[in-house]
Order: sequence, then structure tokens, then C-alpha cells
Amino acid sequence: MIELVKKAFNYSKRTAIISNQSEHTFDQLLSKSESIASCILDGQEDLLGGRVVFLIPPSFKYVAIQWAIWRAGGIAVPLCTLHPLPSLKYVIEDSEASILIVTKAYKESLEPLSKQLNIRLILVEDLTDSYLAELPNISMERRAMILYTSGTTSKPKGVVTTHKNIQFQIESLVKAWKWESNDRILNILPLHHIHGIINVLCCALWAGASCEFLPKFDSKKVWDKISSGQLTLFMAVPTIYFKLIDFWESSSKKQKTTLSEGVKKLRLMVSGSAALPISVLEKWKDITSHILLERYGMTEIGMALSNSYKGERRPGHVGLPLPGVQIRLVDTFGNDIRNTGNPGEIQIKGPNVFKEYWKKPKATIDSYQDGWFKSGDIAVFNKGMYKILGRDSVDIIKSGGYKISALEIEDVLCRHSKIKECAVIGIPDKEWGEVVAASLILSEKNIDFIDLKLWLKEFLPSYKIPRKFIIQEELPRNTLGKVTKNVLKNSFEL
Repeated sequence: MIELVKKAFNYSKRTAIISNQSEHTFDQLLSKSESIASCILDGQEDLLGGRVVFLIPPSFKYVAIQWAIWRAGGIAVPLCTLHPLPSLKYVIEDSEASILIVTKAYKESLEPLSKQLNIRLILVEDLTDSYLAELPNISMERRAMILYTSGTTSKPKGVVTTHKNIQFQIESLVKAWKWESNDRILNILPLHHIHGIINVLCCALWAGASCEFLPKFDSKKVWDKISSGQLTLFMAVPTIYFKLIDFWESSSKKQKTTLSEGVKKLRLMVSGSAALPISVLEKWKDITSHILLERYGMTEIGMALSNSYKGERRPGHVGLPLPGVQIRLVDTFGNDIRNTGNPGEIQIKGPNVFKEYWKKPKATIDSYQDGWFKSGDIAVFNKGMYKILGRDSVDIIKSGGYKISALEIEDVLCRHSKIKECAVIGIPDKEWGEVVAASLILSEKNIDFIDLKLWLKEFLPSYKIPRKFIIQEELPRNTLGKVTKNVLKNSFEL
């Protein structure tokens, strides 16, 4: 029996999941997942690593199905409820799934595909609790889950993690962030992504804590929850914090006080999955007295770096390696340059690192250098902490011989009183290779670009100041709130 499930027996009567205004105990989660596992097996002794894709909104049913797949010996492949049919089809086909589990709401759109691909379709509403089979013994070395990358630069790749990988990722965070059984967290993150699955859901259940779901994101409802005094932790992406700040700023003076006082009762608030502008961190601190804990991770490695739970949380930095994780910073030749102060690629070793890219042996081999996983993210080691400069393919702009961090420029732009949000990219240029360009979301009707450039000169050298600006109503984002910078490039006239 996998350790996550085994631990649940210790918490039997405690509340595990809160969803749809109902509370569900660990006993109920164990019982429901066992009965679903029996239905999935359908007379087989063990799924033996068969891929089971499932399209279930965040809920108790989602968790029970995830656990059932694992307990039946399958590989869980969660689908995104916001993805269009072609994206869902890609994952179903690429994972070579043999079973598809959906709610009735998705039957009409996915039943023709299941017939076309000869995949067994199971409706959640048809699952019963009447039959219990003997469940297989699951080795920790077995493949447990396939999560698909965002596919911003190529087709999405299936990232395979084992039960051992997942357990290490959970234990590392539980230790670093001091999870306890009396914790309660609100999960508003997509459950096809490691942030929502591991950092929030699995860590809570491992510790015997409670995880609450909302049917969909709503700023008022989230504020009501995080200021209620019922929660102890909250984790979100920067886009969510933007929205929560907007709601607070539009509230009455009395309501602002109530919300700010209520949220102080939480013991930890975390931001991740995208760069957090320093201006947002500072604004959130002003509103709530919380310094958001920033960390660094990715689908292939879980979490690798984190600011301190009790010690310094330095704005713009992601701290130090989590327990048991090894980090190095290398140049293009693979030389460790951590202590030189120069930018380099983050590379990772440890039990947290994924097993393989599904059906892509060459891509798996190419993702390593001398046994270290190549993240593709550029950072510097600055006065004892790591600072992320951005992803080499989208956030590092190569202009006139300089390597420029888009994230650094975004941080400065967001300090301007008229700029609400922004995104900086490099666009091709014959003379310079790339030139810096910025898309702005304004808090006021207009802005003078000449005045803006003069203002930027107070903070940035001239080669980092954007040469092109556009004003947009909103930035293109993926389902996790990350700006899709390759899509954004199409908005600039080249």
C-alpha cells in the first residue's frame, strides 16, 4: 500500500476534504477510493501501470478517483477541465489510456472519442459501492502519475513520476513548511498541475489536514474564506494575488479592515508557478502583514527551492534547496558558477526528479547533463539565496551581446503608478538580435511612453529599457495564470 493511503488510516475520523458544502472524512475517502478501485479493476487483479485519464472538477470525487487509480495499480492522468477538446484528445491519445473517467457533464463531448479510440468510458455517477475487490500491493518504484507540460515551445510532454518521487516531494514540503494535522487549506488551483495536486492536496492529506475546494474562483468567496479564521494556509499563483488585491482595493474602508485583520490569522501564504512581481509582494504585505513565501519548482522536479518558513523571505528570491534536493548553477559548458555571481542554468538532482518523459526516451536523455536535470531556468546566487532571472527560452532576452532578464524589467515597470500589470519579451531584430518590448495593462486611461522611458532610466541601464510598447486590456495566459509569451509576440508588429 502506498504511504499516502496508508497514513490516512491514522486520521480516520478527521475531515479530509470539504467540497460542495459537505465534509468528508479520511475513512470516507478510503472507503470510496477502495470501491472505485474495485470498479476500475473490473475483475482484473492489477492494472499494471495502465493509464487512466480522468476529467473531474475539483471535489471529493476527484480525490477519491485519483486514489482509486493508484490503489488499483494504474497511472493517474488528470485532464484540465478548461482545455478544449483537441487538447484533451492529445493527452488521451499520447498517454495511450485504456480507461477514461468523466462526470455526466463531459459525456456528450468525450463519448465519441472514447468509442473512436476504443477506450473504456466510466461515468462517475455509475460507480457503486457494492463491490470490493482485493487490491494489489503497489511498489514505490511504480509509475504513479503523468502530468503534461504547458507546451509553450513544443508539443506538451508527459512527465512521469513514480510513487517514490511523489512521496519525496510531499515529505520535503511537509517538513519545510511545517504541515500539521490541524491545518486547513483552500485549494483554488488547477488539479492537472503539480502545484494544486502535490503542494496543496497531497501535502494536506499526508499531514492529516483538511483541504477545501471551491467550485470556481471568485474573489469575494476567496476573501471570505481566507479572512474567516478557519484556514491556516493559502497558496496561489501571482495572478490570483492580483485579483485579490483588486477586490480589496475596491472594497469599503470598513470591509478592508475586516478582510486585512481576518487574513492575519493564517500561518503561511505561498506564491508560485510564475514570477511574483516585487510590487505585488509589497502590496500584499501592506494589506495583510504577510510576506508571501516564494518557492521554485516545475513539473519535472516538484519543488526544489524555497524561502524560509521562519527566517528571511527576500523579495525577488526563491531561497535555498529543500531538504534532500541538490542544486547547481552552471554555464553553457557545465561548469559550476554558483559562487561567481554570474547567471547560470539551474540543474537539479534528487529523489524528487521525475522518471521520464512518456514515450520520449531521447527527450529524457537530452534533459540531463552529467546526471543533473537541466531546468532551462536561469538564476544567480545572490548573497546566499537564489534569484530566478527567467526561462532561457522566453525570459532571457539576447540583445546586442547582453543577456537581459525580462523579469527584472517587469518588476521595475510594475512599480509605476499607472501600470497595473505587464509582460516583457524579446522580439527579433536584424541589428540587435532581439529588442526589448513590453505589453502594459494600465490602471489609468493612458500613459506617455517618452515620460515612461525617462522614468525607467532612474532604475535601469539604457540597454534594458523597452524600445517598443503596446497597451492591452489583458495578457494572454494559460490555465495556471502564466503569461504565454510566445503568444504575446504575435501582438507586436514586427
